Amino acid sequence: MTQLMRSAVEDPGFEASAGGAMAKEEIRARIEEIGVVPAVRVASAEDALFVAEALAKAGVPILEIAMNTPGAMRALANVVKHAPKMIVGGGSITDVATAQQCLDAGAKFLTSDGLVLPVVEFSAKEDVVVFPGAFTPTEIIAARNAGSDFVKVVPCDAAGGHNYIRSLKAAMPDVPLIAAGGVTQLTALDIVSAGATALGVGRDLIPAEAVRLRQAGRIQELARRFLGFVDSGRIQAAGQSYNFG
Repeated sequence: MTQLMRSAVEDPGFEASAGGAMAKEEIRARIEEIGVVPAVRVASAEDALFVAEALAKAGVPILEIAMNTPGAMRALANVVKHAPKMIVGGGSITDVATAQQCLDAGAKFLTSDGLVLPVVEFSAKEDVVVFPGAFTPTEIIAARNAGSDFVKVVPCDAAGGHNYIRSLKAAMPDVPLIAAGGVTQLTALDIVSAGATALGVGRDLIPAEAVRLRQAGRIQELARRFLGFVDSGRIQAAGQSYNFG
């Protein structure tokens, strides 16, 4: 992401578009440009808003809130209401009913930890950004064919991390991959240089202790580090080719 882009998202007066609304294409482009999708499981709406505000100040106005914890929907709605410039989405979605509830609460994207084709098809019908989880090439192809905007490779670390991403990009160079599951400061740069479009990062970006102790500066420093890994990884990837042979 360019310094100009970072300046825009850190500017309190920044508006995504006329009227503040963001179209699907704009949300998809912003996720791709920033390259970091923070994911959090929170105990309260207040925790979610604290995390969102900390991330935005560091230049990452994106937050995925997992739907598999009590109060998650209320947390999502609270961020939408009090941090309207955030691109907040629902994560760990397992069915269409939950996906619909997320949209009703104001979610701008939907994602899951596995390939739930009905959710992908629902999102495509509703014209909402979606990136389901997938692990095998067969699942990734199925997700893409169903209308996914990105495909989240999860758990990425279990499959070999950057080596797996590089192999997938060799076979499917046109599929934008978000690497998630075990992404750390030690692996992020190599994963991006291997061809990942973005990183899905949880506790290594948003430590539970930092949330509990309201350590905004700690979260912001980690966010800036991951942005740096994305920038450096993309520079390394720029001259690489993912063709067979």
